[in-house]
Amino acid sequence: MNIHHLELFYHVARHGGVSAAARRIPYGIQQPAISAQILQLESNLGTTLFHRRPFKLTKSGDELYRFIEPFFGGIDDVAKRLRGGTEVSLRIGAPELILREYLPELLRTMRRRRPGLNFTLISAAIDEIEASIMSQQIDIGISPLIGKRCDGVKRKELTRVAMALMVPKNSKLISADQIWKQDRIAEPLIGWPKDHAIWRVFQLGLQKRKAEWFPLLELNSQELMARYVIEGFGIGLVLVEPGAPPLAGTRLLELPGFPKIPYGLLWTGTLSPLQKAFFEEAQALAAAIAAR
Repeated sequence: MNIHHLELFYHVARHGGVSAAARRIPYGIQQPAISAQILQLESNLGTTLFHRRPFKLTKSGDELYRFIEPFFGGIDDVAKRLRGGTEVSLRIGAPELILREYLPELLRTMRRRRPGLNFTLISAAIDEIEASIMSQQIDIGISPLIGKRCDGVKRKELTRVAMALMVPKNSKLISADQIWKQDRIAEPLIGWPKDHAIWRVFQLGLQKRKAEWFPLLELNSQELMARYVIEGFGIGLVLVEPGAPPLAGTRLLELPGFPKIPYGLLWTGTLSPLQKAFFEEAQALAAAIAAR
């Protein structure tokens, strides 16, 4: 048997399908290539290893997975032992805002504490972060702590972040109350996708004010929102970046009485010494930012 085919089968079985495996295999390989090599493995063995829709291992597939799982599943532990038990890398998943504004300072501190430490940074949404943690593709997630938690994923809150409305710098609007007093809100809204955690929390605040406001544009980036706000497409719903000034050409209207978004760390299993060190530095940074 081809050892690479066995490795691909391991990832497919572990992640519950070819498409899921293609997203999580730690090196670049496309879904058609995975499917083709799995078919070669099945042809070589003369048996079907799993049903495609819905995904389910066959009896043969389950037997093969149980045989190879201890080897492929233990490779990272072996590498750690060969390095003398010292962790030299940390895989972190977080939204773009966190990666851009706060991780550089945190990683500099970690590098001073542990010289030679390497990082893998992955930009992802909350559901993607939790899925990556469960599949052990990342070690730590930083994310809004909203919604139902996946079984096995642990959380620790670091801070709470306020939402605000972004308007052009020359806008006549002075406060959000001017918007809620309208019989029908005239200004278009530039917001997050309707399945985004921030959008769901914003809707709770609107309901208390008996207001309805739905986005004309749905965007995942506050930089993009700023561009469209400046161009006159509407008012943006953004998170207030602690310690950071409003983006150029814009200003923010506070949303008093609206819920704040809890942000924190996500992980699974028992924390390693490196993860504990990261947690300590993350908590210290969150406290320092809140005090600014």
